[in-house]
Amino acid sequence: MTNFKPICSLASHFKLSSKQCPLSDEERNEMKKVPYASAVGSLMYAMVCTRPNIAHVVGMVSQFLSNPGKEHWPVVKWILMYLKGTSCFNLCFGNNKPVLDGYTDVYMAGDVDSRKSTSGYLMKFAGGAVSWQLRLQKYVVLSTIEAEYITLTKGGKKLLWIKKFLYELSLVQENLVLHCESQSAIHLSKHPTFHSRSKHIEVRYQWIRDAMEMKSFVVGKIHNDNIASNMMTEPLSREKFEFCRMKVGLVEPSKLKFTR
Repeated sequence: MTNFKPICSLASHFKLSSKQCPLSDEERNEMKKVPYASAVGSLMYAMVCTRPNIAHVVGMVSQFLSNPGKEHWPVVKWILMYLKGTSCFNLCFGNNKPVLDGYTDVYMAGDVDSRKSTSGYLMKFAGGAVSWQLRLQKYVVLSTIEAEYITLTKGGKKLLWIKKFLYELSLVQENLVLHCESQSAIHLSKHPTFHSRSKHIEVRYQWIRDAMEMKSFVVGKIHNDNIASNMMTEPLSREKFEFCRMKVGLVEPSKLKFTR
């Protein structure tokens, strides 16, 4: 990739599916010459450690590690060119108050093959992202409320874990907020009123109701335009993607203006 032109934005038009995987032995042997698994493994390492902004595309290409196709490989190279163009970006902390808050987001039926939804959560502290995760939900959900509700549960567990970790460091925060765009999912987590629409949800996801009753944290409504975890779950326009990247503290240090 040394001679490839670096780029500063990730394309949002890629639609990858298992139909693009090789069907013949000749195509499979041709793809064996391509270091697909090695490249994707390196991208996953970068994504887990310091690059939440590539979580969505890395999640797409990682689904085809066992049988990649010719259409999958250009996407991997596109991500590498993006990392080359944004190599000066770092996760920066300290430009905001030392406050922990979380964001959850769902891409409904985002997987082309299985139609499963994609759950994503991101935790911020002191202005920068400290923990994030992107994962396909285990089964096909029947409504957006269910998908958001499942994601709230996973994000809430992570938020409380980090709260306990900060407590061990003598950093105590009373009011924790987990941001979500779905007002219906928030209402369902507080009041089990949608019984006919939620009775099929697995029991383990009802944990969030107990957490809300014990006032472990608060689930707050936030507009979709301001959700920092958007870039992890779904394709975005360049402007929205750059906004989310800045929101999680992934910026060029030379352009930061710190205040005392």
